[in-house]
Amino acid sequence: MKLLLDQNLSPRLCDRLRDVWPGLVHVRTVGLATADDPVVWEYARQQDLIIVSKDGDFSGRAFLFGAPPKVIWVAVGNCSTRQVEQLLRRRRAQIDDFAASEDAALLVLE
Repeated sequence: MKLLLDQNLSPRLCDRLRDVWPGLVHVRTVGLATADDPVVWEYARQQDLIIVSKDGDFSGRAFLFGAPPKVIWVAVGNCSTRQVEQLLRRRRAQIDDFAASEDAALLVLE
């Protein structure tokens, strides 16, 4: 499973979480730092990536279009990079199950 972190998440999470998800990338590292949501969506679909975002717009796209790509919505409001890291680590099993599911398109983490 490979995850694509959206612009609203710190690129530092890539280094911090690479031990859990070695294929983790950030939109900045793939040249999409200023790309609109539809461009990020299409890139994730083509590259078989799961989008991880704090932006509710991607959850809406998941409802409208379904997967692929799948979307993990980090719905925690204003918080530190460390708190996001801890949330993702705590929910690793749920994220892995979500990634393996053929039917799921959206996972909300609160």
